[in-house]
Amino acid sequence: MILKSLVGILILLISLCECKKAHCRHKVRKFPEGFLFGTSTAAYQVEGAWDADGKTENIWDHLTHNNPCMIMDCTNGDVAGDSYHNYKRDVEMMRELGLDYYRFSLSWTRILPTSFPDHINEAGVQYYNNLIDEMLKYNIEPMVTLYHWDLPQRLQDLGGWANPNVIEWYADYARVAFGLFGDRVKYWITINEPREICYQGYGADTKAPAVNFKGVGEYLCAKNLLLAHAKAYHIYDEEFRPKYKGSIFISLSGQFYEPESEEYVQAAYESNQFEWAIYAHPIFTETGGFPPVVKDKVAHKSAEQGFFRSRLPEFTPEEVEYIKGSSDFYGLNHYTTYLVYRNESAVGRYDVPSFYDDLGNEHYQPDEWEQGANGFPKVVPWGFYKLLTQIRNDYNNPPMIITENGFSSFGGLNDDDRISYLRQYIDAMLDAMDEGSDIRAYTVWSLMDNFEWMRGYSVRFGLYEVDYESPERTRTPRKSAFMYKEMLRTRSLDWHYETDTMTMTIDDGH
Repeated sequence: MILKSLVGILILLISLCECKKAHCRHKVRKFPEGFLFGTSTAAYQVEGAWDADGKTENIWDHLTHNNPCMIMDCTNGDVAGDSYHNYKRDVEMMRELGLDYYRFSLSWTRILPTSFPDHINEAGVQYYNNLIDEMLKYNIEPMVTLYHWDLPQRLQDLGGWANPNVIEWYADYARVAFGLFGDRVKYWITINEPREICYQGYGADTKAPAVNFKGVGEYLCAKNLLLAHAKAYHIYDEEFRPKYKGSIFISLSGQFYEPESEEYVQAAYESNQFEWAIYAHPIFTETGGFPPVVKDKVAHKSAEQGFFRSRLPEFTPEEVEYIKGSSDFYGLNHYTTYLVYRNESAVGRYDVPSFYDDLGNEHYQPDEWEQGANGFPKVVPWGFYKLLTQIRNDYNNPPMIITENGFSSFGGLNDDDRISYLRQYIDAMLDAMDEGSDIRAYTVWSLMDNFEWMRGYSVRFGLYEVDYESPERTRTPRKSAFMYKEMLRTRSLDWHYETDTMTMTIDDGH
């Protein structure tokens, strides 16, 4: 492990010292004309009001109520930041920052309490109308995610994303949302982070619904999810885009996997293909379908294990064509980078069958790398640059929106480590843009502290701190909020700007 740590340090030093990279120069860098800035949250993480006004149970309600201490601090999102009642303060924070847009998600069961369009919950619709209208009053664009992990529990009882009927269930929900809000929402995200939904929720048990059916669940989910995404895309494209002129895309998580040494270049390539290209390749390549190396490795392992067919389900030729091109932007959520190696010690380490047994690689991060709360994320900005470059090269430079990027802390208003992280990652993004990557917008995760899934409230990602002991869930700007406000005001990255945190005011005219 000492050798691996030294290798990691060497890789980091080499990357930092490539002084064609701007983070060696620390100069003021301007953003291109028209570049947009936002922040993001998700419904279950901030709304609260989990059963208010007709909302019904979703998979996170179910998990946290029935197995509370699966969450690190045994908490839940029942109240969270109580944005359901505090949406005007949320919009005020957007105004204070000077945001161009705010990315938030809809709660399926708040709008469709039966899971289906036979009953539309007017109170839930009114909440989202109020939020959207309040934002538009101040020229802040809503960027709406249809699905950010909170499937109706009733649908999970029927198999959730492992049941092919979910394609139609999700499409019905999407059509209702487009009809309700499409006149004002011009940016739609179909699904947030397929990898986390499928691998963590169905292959493993590290996200709801915690099915833990390794080597099968994640692959069934992947196929159904991609087809559901494509169906929502085509519904919008054919029925709503002609009238409302908006955009629709998917948001993929993508951490970068760097070879530990030249010996492991192929291994790192395969890690990137399994971890994120399994969802990108079907949409953004000319050939479509799952990546060839993923299909080959899973088929080979399945045959070895006595299966009659690959555990990775095939797309029909018609399905391949249906999914190809079904995203107006490449939405990317990125936080960190891992080093990759492969050796015999990995044999037998993972369950058989399983995703990581199929892949056959080891991933790690050197202890010396700077890190956020509870070890995530580690600060590796050069990995962000390399990932953006690979996406540009592999997928013919699709227009991109960075839909999440952020840093965790244990709380407190003086968050210089978050400021450093954001500056380094934005700098790396600008390097990729200088070399031709077509990146249109950048989104900080997150506007305010959230219920952070399995870590509960033990870590904080917000530009604004939320006081969870206060009945009002008081929001207070951190130092990073002032830094981000100044970046948006000047449309430039200035490493030498010293944040004045005396007051947070709303700029006139925004």
